[in-house]
Amino acid sequence: VSLVIVPTAVDLIKNVQVQAILGPQTSSEVVFVVDIGNKTEVPIISFSATSPSISFTKTPYFIRTTLNDSTQVKAIAAIIEYFGWREVVPIYEDTDYGKDMIPYLIDAIQDVNSRVPYRSVLCFSPTDEQIRGELYKLMTMQTRVFVVHMRTSLGSRFFSIANEVGMMSNGYVWIITDGLTDLLSSMDTSIIGSMQGVLGIKAYVPGSEKLDNFRRRWKRKFLQDNPDIDEVELSVLGLYAYDSFWALAMAVEKLNTVSPLFKRLDNGTNTTDLENLGISENGPKLRDSILHTKFQGLSGEFWLKDGQLQSSTFKIMNLIGKGEREIGFWSSTHGLSGNSDLTTNTSSETNLRAIIWPGETTVIPKGWEMPTSERKLKVGVPKKDGFSDFVKVEKDQWTNATLVTGFCIDVFKAVVDSMKYALPYEFVPFEKADGESAGDYNEFVDQVYFQNYDAVVGDVTILANRSNYVDFTLPFTDSGVSMVVPVKYDNRKNAWIFLKPLTTDLWLTTGAFFIYTGFVIWVLEHGINKAFRGKFSQQVGMIFYFSFSTLVFAHKERIISNFASTAAPTNHHRHQRSQKNGDYVGYQSGSFVYGLAQSMGIDSSKLRPYDNVEEFHQALSKGSRNGGVSAVIDEIPYMKLLLAKYCTKYMMVGPTHRTAGFGFVFPKGSPLVPDISRAILNVTEGDKMEAIDREWFGQQVSCQEQGTTTSESLTLDCFKGLFMIAGVASAIAFLVFFIIFLYEHRNIITSECSVS
Repeated sequence: VSLVIVPTAVDLIKNVQVQAILGPQTSSEVVFVVDIGNKTEVPIISFSATSPSISFTKTPYFIRTTLNDSTQVKAIAAIIEYFGWREVVPIYEDTDYGKDMIPYLIDAIQDVNSRVPYRSVLCFSPTDEQIRGELYKLMTMQTRVFVVHMRTSLGSRFFSIANEVGMMSNGYVWIITDGLTDLLSSMDTSIIGSMQGVLGIKAYVPGSEKLDNFRRRWKRKFLQDNPDIDEVELSVLGLYAYDSFWALAMAVEKLNTVSPLFKRLDNGTNTTDLENLGISENGPKLRDSILHTKFQGLSGEFWLKDGQLQSSTFKIMNLIGKGEREIGFWSSTHGLSGNSDLTTNTSSETNLRAIIWPGETTVIPKGWEMPTSERKLKVGVPKKDGFSDFVKVEKDQWTNATLVTGFCIDVFKAVVDSMKYALPYEFVPFEKADGESAGDYNEFVDQVYFQNYDAVVGDVTILANRSNYVDFTLPFTDSGVSMVVPVKYDNRKNAWIFLKPLTTDLWLTTGAFFIYTGFVIWVLEHGINKAFRGKFSQQVGMIFYFSFSTLVFAHKERIISNFASTAAPTNHHRHQRSQKNGDYVGYQSGSFVYGLAQSMGIDSSKLRPYDNVEEFHQALSKGSRNGGVSAVIDEIPYMKLLLAKYCTKYMMVGPTHRTAGFGFVFPKGSPLVPDISRAILNVTEGDKMEAIDREWFGQQVSCQEQGTTTSESLTLDCFKGLFMIAGVASAIAFLVFFIIFLYEHRNIITSECSVS
């Protein structure tokens, strides 16, 4: 057995014939030594090589008696999820130790619905200026949550410089991995002073009397040998080293083999070539003995799985003052917990203990800030000629400043004002140099994806294809697309309007089936029912009675609204007639509704674009025959604006095609989206939204004030024809009955007249 340095590995196996090698310190050392171990079948044991790239499955003679770096990534991700941070930047060194863990870390971060917008990589031995330059680059970005994974020597310099440039202040979040946290006690106090508020992940070691006694003895011995050092703590790495020696000693003792046995492959020349090192005959047995060794060590239960030490629990530390303190724990079975008793974990125990963040504050950082190079959010707004009630862009004639107003703008301002933190912004119109619009709404939204805007505010509809490239907030308007058509007042005084819902052939078919039904009933009842017997004329009358009585029988389901039986069929009839006649339909220029209308079966040649409410009104007033349209189709907010201005002239008809409504646009994964969405809920559920609605849409003259009723109730004139038919039929029936009665009783009437 030997504690190894890389240049001596070959010599130890060839000349000393060691049965195992314990102690390659770094992952790069292990890569070389493990190759020798696999060829000679000599177990290579490391208590400090943590790189996930070196595994037992690839190198069966490598045994890791420390934790794999990838075991801590879920604990880090749990902290990120706990505080709701949406973006995280890993900072690591460009070595096997630094970069091998990063893919596991990124996967864990993405599993908790966060993202990694950037990776900060430092070379193996960066200068102070290189570190400072990378930190300045990070300051220009939005993300303020960083995970630092590097060697202690580099980490000490890194945090010292981070403190100098002002990145250990309010709003920043720093999380260090196990390798740095475990060796904090070995750092200079000035370095610890520059790391105040940092969170750290550290392997959990359960307390025991045996451990306490060992620490006291070790500390006493260390301070005697190093009188210049005032304070020192034994690291978890030291405990792993101690347990590794014990595990190897127990395995050798269990194997009961002392003499080294090597099968030589000597070719007769005195060389140290790897091919001539030979193969250890005890190696496979010793390896298996180590893998099956279990005992209660200083670091806890020692047991190996897949050739490496197993541990499912980490402590979460907070650097305060001259040291660190526990704020919680994480285990693979219970997740985060503020309680060291990991056997149970109730909801109340999930909360971590109070944390002092960088800048000596207890306020939880939101995880992002506006970049220092551009403090204002660049918000794009649409430039359009119509529907200025929603968004209007104009120039101040005196100052030439851009003025942006409208319903959507006021909603955005109210949302930002209701947030718990300041969000500086400036509106930038989507326009060309000549002041005209720079494109349609799809091109407008694309500007966020191309990073020309930080956000987009306006009457922008949330659509599935747009959400592939950008993120939308929750909607702040009604959703859906509907159709508006002119109200036909002249039909109200048409005596035959009740015939409109059904076509002529349907009326004739219905009448024929009524008679047919009466005939069938007569056939079925004639033989058994005396009421269906008698003279031929009586039986024919019974057939017609049963036929047409269905028109007046009450149905089981009572109709509540008068509109149900009249307005709905009439609207359906109007749509069918419009399709047959090829009437034109209007839509808003540049809107996605153009494509939607085509998908609904409306030919593109029958679609006419318009820019504002007034053009909609003019086109509807003209009608399709006079160069206008018979209907307009658009989103409900626009249709409500049209009806608010011309409520007596038009009505909304037909089914509503569902859409998600208007929303604000942000880049994919933007941490602003959940905060803005919550603020939208607060605004839309309160009085502020009603005030904004009244300001922009509540000043229109109401229909009652215009002196015209908007009731769609049918008057007596609408059923004049129906009543006329019923009255005439009744009169004729009565007249026929009276004539027959007089005829059948003529003798009696004549005799009475003679007597008188």
